[in-house]
Amino acid sequence: MKTILDEIAEKTRERIARKKKEVPIEELFDRIQNRTETKEPFLFETSLGQEGLSFICEVKKASPSKGVIAEEFPYLDIAKEYEKAGAAAISCLTEPFYFQGSDTFLEAIAREVQIPVLRKDFTVDPYMIYEAKAMGADAVLLICAILTEQELYDHLELARSLGLSALVEAHSREEVEMAKRCHATMIGVNNRDLHTFQVDLQTSVRLRELVPDDVIYVSESGIRTPEDVQVLRENGTDAVLIGETLMRTSDKKKALRQLGGMES
Repeated sequence: MKTILDEIAEKTRERIARKKKEVPIEELFDRIQNRTETKEPFLFETSLGQEGLSFICEVKKASPSKGVIAEEFPYLDIAKEYEKAGAAAISCLTEPFYFQGSDTFLEAIAREVQIPVLRKDFTVDPYMIYEAKAMGADAVLLICAILTEQELYDHLELARSLGLSALVEAHSREEVEMAKRCHATMIGVNNRDLHTFQVDLQTSVRLRELVPDDVIYVSESGIRTPEDVQVLRENGTDAVLIGETLMRTSDKKKALRQLGGMES
């Protein structure tokens, strides 16, 4: 039975097939060569590796499970507000059909903020990693559930060769082990099952023991309260990725401070 994740992955493959015709990979190589880098390689990992719990704040207009989250979507202002609020990094959706994301959002944000930016998309082809680098992203998301182990390994090697960090997303014990075999340096456990969209914060708690201390451990999705954050902090989580909770509040700085336990 085809799940929503299968549909998104299939739609992404179709999108990238079209983009390869519109923008040949040689053009991406040229754009990468002509980039004037202002941020150091692997900055995403460096930023998340700081002492204490780090926050990755997501710029997200919509999702398949929630529909439109932000009718008004001044994405650049949102990203700058996250940076001022003390976010360690920004996650930006570029998937256009299910999340209403755009490459344009990421390119603008990467130009304007100094903290690292993750390209949040469903990476199904090496072309997308070259795209991320050409856009100015500092990191890419690699989802175990839509990649073979060989694809994951190859994608990780390509990202490293371009100076990009790679957040490897898992949802099960088997996927965490797959990420470890491929020598992932960052593993993100998604508390939302991408096949059913059910959320269980305990997924991150259960799988924490499988990830070595020298691998950055990230908890993603379903993190809504200071109590949620504290559970993950006590569990040895290095960073949390928060999207909808912040996108639905007008005062993102205050919301981030409350989540971090810095303000009641």
